[in-house]
Amino acid sequence: MTTESHGLRKLSPTTLMVAALGVVFGDIGTSPIYTLKECFSPKSPHHIDVTSAHVIGVVSLIIWSLLMIVCVKYLVFVLRADNKGEGGILSLMTLATHRMSDSSKRRAMIVLLGIFGASLLFGDGIITPAISVLSAIEGLKDGGLMGALPSDSAAALIWDHRRQMLIVGITIIILIAIFSVQFHGTQSIGKFFGPITFLWFLTLGGLGAVHLVNAPAILAAFSPIAGIQFLVHGGHESFLILGSVFLAVTGAEALYADMGHFGKKPIRRGWFSIVFPALLLNYLGQGALLLNKPELAFSPLFQMVPSWAVLPLVLLATAATIIASQALITGTYSLVLSAVQLGYLPRINVRHTSEHARGQIYIPLVNWLLMLACIGLVVMFRTSSNLAAAYGVAVTMTMLITTILFYFAARYLWKWSVFKALPLCLVFGIIELAFLTANLLKFFDGGWLPIAVAVVLFILMTTWATGRRLVRTRLEASSITQEMLIESLSHHPPIFVPGTAIFMTSSRGRTPVALLHNLKHNGTIHERVIFLTIIFEDEPWVSPGSSVEIAGIGPGFWQVTGRYGYMQRPNVPRLLRLCGSKGLEVSAEKSTFFMGREVIVPGKRPGMAVWRWHIFSFASKLAQQPASYFQIPVGRVIELGQQVEV
Repeated sequence: MTTESHGLRKLSPTTLMVAALGVVFGDIGTSPIYTLKECFSPKSPHHIDVTSAHVIGVVSLIIWSLLMIVCVKYLVFVLRADNKGEGGILSLMTLATHRMSDSSKRRAMIVLLGIFGASLLFGDGIITPAISVLSAIEGLKDGGLMGALPSDSAAALIWDHRRQMLIVGITIIILIAIFSVQFHGTQSIGKFFGPITFLWFLTLGGLGAVHLVNAPAILAAFSPIAGIQFLVHGGHESFLILGSVFLAVTGAEALYADMGHFGKKPIRRGWFSIVFPALLLNYLGQGALLLNKPELAFSPLFQMVPSWAVLPLVLLATAATIIASQALITGTYSLVLSAVQLGYLPRINVRHTSEHARGQIYIPLVNWLLMLACIGLVVMFRTSSNLAAAYGVAVTMTMLITTILFYFAARYLWKWSVFKALPLCLVFGIIELAFLTANLLKFFDGGWLPIAVAVVLFILMTTWATGRRLVRTRLEASSITQEMLIESLSHHPPIFVPGTAIFMTSSRGRTPVALLHNLKHNGTIHERVIFLTIIFEDEPWVSPGSSVEIAGIGPGFWQVTGRYGYMQRPNVPRLLRLCGSKGLEVSAEKSTFFMGREVIVPGKRPGMAVWRWHIFSFASKLAQQPASYFQIPVGRVIELGQQVEV
């Protein structure tokens, strides 16, 4: 979900691979903290007994989930679906609809799937920082650093409650600190992410290798038969545990989403040379520990080290989870920016925190909403085990949607045959459907939360897109073509005033209503009139050479079209300077910009439900002023209000 930067691609392959460790693999790399713990800990709402068959079976499921979902699906196949270097579900949606007409029902279905998948990722963005940091801080208690419980049961209950409240308090402080420094951008601290995460993976692999030699019987988990037997003979409990097993692959979607930042090769090299071996060793090592000491199931990872090493491991785990949270937060910013540029969210304040890295952005509204949501989750669920029940539903749905979109991209963009694309996607889909079903069984334990967040955002995004389309249709119906305007002015010349007037319009070929209102009420028009249309393409980046088009449409009248990718922020003054190389000299600082501001008035046929128009109206108030969004100089804008009946 992060975007490509100018400087990153100039680094050496090894440096780039290490830099990718923190951003790309932070989420999946912290899964060993809580995955086996949620499968076997007595404090987990959904756990099973610690027996040899269960341990080997669960570890086998984890290994083969990593192999099938991460190695095969994402690393081998999905990473091939790059939209001019960019990845992520919105890029895949664009590729899947590339050769379809705008009126196609299939295209509409794919777009809705893509929007819902993006909405689900917001739910993941709320849960991941909360569960990651909370599970790391719980290592203080699980590692014995917060004292043992008193023998008296009543005193033990009070002391355990106080310890948990302290953990919740520390977690909230860390989350506040993470979100409070976002406005600085990640460029200055990002260079430390890779080395710290590299140390984390070395630690995971080393701890796993040490314990593996003590119980080599765990190597039987490499056989898929062990996992299949566990599911077949374990009954309802073994199927339900798939929801906890899935925690091992959460973060796999980031491998695809962050492709534009680092490229395919560094991600693949980092996974197969460092991350995958470290995760395999650690899960095998935790399994070996449980074979020898099943009583340590309450926190296998933090029990892998002697007492003197618990605090350093907790500190390293906390650093790793902070990095994982940081990567997901910045990824959420990029996802919001893409949704805004594609017209699915209102324009909101986006700040670029680096002059060199295009992907370094900060969105204040999103930042503080995420912080409040994360803190609310920590207070509501209190433990990582409780929060794990809410984790997984959104990610499994997103992965399933990715599989569906990949099928359409393979069929209609790459021209794969049905016999090539369908069996492959069916294999992935069946695996993900099993995980989704297991996670949905925890729906009332917290799984409803990310679904609720996704549904709310889906309604907001589709309402905004539909509302803007209906408003644009109403405005076009009340306007005239530019040719009709020029012909009318030639027969009835108005008073011409010196200077350049720039009218922002979303529809090329149509006369902006703001110009007609100005003519009607003032009877004047500038000597030079430019109709400026900004178009966001279904691709992440548009090169400066292709970003502006100029066409003369009459004496003193020009049509200027600016083109941007959905990962770019428009800059009108810079765009107008590019016009000079194409024969039109114009200065934003010396021109007057005219913009229309619509006031929505419900009519007899509103086009969509009245309650959705209320949502649209509220979202419009949150939208950033067009002048600020397009970076137009202060004091050069005149807004003309107009009522639009819908």
